[in-house]
Amino acid sequence: MKKSTITILAFLMGFSFICLLLLQVHYIQKVLDLRKQHFEESVEKCLTETAHQIELDEVTRYIYNENEVNTKGKQSQQDTLTTQELSKDYNTNNNFKLHQSVPEEGVNITIQEPSISVNTGKLYTRRNSQPIKGTIRSLQEKMNKRLAYKRELVEEVIYSTLFTSNDRPLEERIDFKRLDQILKSEFTSVGIDLTYHFSVYTTSGNFVYQCTDYEERGNETEFTHTIFNNDPIEKMAVLKVHFPDLESYSRRSILFIMPSLIFTTILLVTFIVTLILVFRQKKLAEVKNDFINNMTHEFKTPISSISLAAQMLSDASVPKTPKMMNRLTTTINDETKRLRFQVEKVLQLSMYENQRTNLNQKEIDMNELIASVIHTFTLKVEKNGGKIISDLRAGNPIAYVDEMHITNVIFNLMDNAVKYKRQDAQLELKVSTWNENKRICISIQDNGIGIRRDDLKRIFEKFYRVHTGNLHDVKGFGLGLAYVKKIIQDHKGNVSVESEFGIGTKFIIRLPSCNPLS
Repeated sequence: MKKSTITILAFLMGFSFICLLLLQVHYIQKVLDLRKQHFEESVEKCLTETAHQIELDEVTRYIYNENEVNTKGKQSQQDTLTTQELSKDYNTNNNFKLHQSVPEEGVNITIQEPSISVNTGKLYTRRNSQPIKGTIRSLQEKMNKRLAYKRELVEEVIYSTLFTSNDRPLEERIDFKRLDQILKSEFTSVGIDLTYHFSVYTTSGNFVYQCTDYEERGNETEFTHTIFNNDPIEKMAVLKVHFPDLESYSRRSILFIMPSLIFTTILLVTFIVTLILVFRQKKLAEVKNDFINNMTHEFKTPISSISLAAQMLSDASVPKTPKMMNRLTTTINDETKRLRFQVEKVLQLSMYENQRTNLNQKEIDMNELIASVIHTFTLKVEKNGGKIISDLRAGNPIAYVDEMHITNVIFNLMDNAVKYKRQDAQLELKVSTWNENKRICISIQDNGIGIRRDDLKRIFEKFYRVHTGNLHDVKGFGLGLAYVKKIIQDHKGNVSVESEFGIGTKFIIRLPSCNPLS
């Protein structure tokens, strides 16, 4: 599959996952907003009903407590007056009648009225057929008068309540225990089972009362409502309620969707990791293809040289002078070493896979080892128009190392200096040794093209090669510096690099030394 196709599919899948995650987050936010709005409306409704009930309680207490005596006295007087009038009417008319409905005009009905016999003293009834319209009208007028009086009495109580009850302080007007009971009842009726705390203030902000278990936690979200809203402003009370566990109450409403959000996040992270691995594997495949191509080229050159030398040896027409024979044998020997070195590089791949290196360590004089490598490498440097400067001044050069691997390390670093030399300046390679804190330090410095800051972080990665711009003649596998770092670490040492692009590069190797100087 082409890289562009993979990129497009990855983009679409990633975009879909991100949109799904954003939709879920948006849905959760909407649920929280609706939950919050519903909660605020329910609390506001409860506070409104509570304030109304408190005002009703105040009016009820005033009517029954403060006006009970006066009301009873006036009612008794009116009842006495009404009874006297009724008795007088009965004695005058001697015709007290009871009826359930008013008859139509002009209709005579017969009623029985109780009478007492003068002779016997016994009760008896007699028939009397007289119109009763006048009597019923008289009773209605009396009832209307009584109702009017009662209305005046109630109005008097109401006016008295308006002008006298609100003169009392809020502590006397509000029963705070009753207020707590009403709040609890109202909150329960709308399904709010949270712990709440309330307090009462005047409109000017003066403290009046707060519940016994009051705490400040959660009061950043406070609900307020006015009690005695129709009274003068200075007579009003402000009820404040807050819920310490309001945030947890809101979070509980979205617990059902949290698993979906978590699994979506896990899928997104898994997809991203999978995508990174896919691109890394694809890049690794490309690097390995480059590795094979470079390996073919690196093997092709020494093989061709050896083949040519062998043909010249077998060609009878070529004179076999001692000078010619020495040249051919030297070429075959050098190219064989070069071929063996390239094979060792390929074999390093298995070492990276196993993460284990078999070292044949022994005490080696690093000054002598490096001098030997310099002597071998001098011809190659001079062939490229450069020179090598050595400064082997380590007083204690003995280190416990694997000679072959350390030789390869030094050779790799010097070979890189030749590969990445500048075209506009003569190659100058400086190799130094010295002792530092019971360690032997080896420095290989060049005046080549240098390494950019971004590449410095990755030059020791396997298969990573520094970009050389328009230079396409630099061959390699991208294993040299990774090999250097691993071998030095296996020797319990470390390697560092200092470089400035366009000026040069300096590698410093630090290895434990044997018999350190005191």
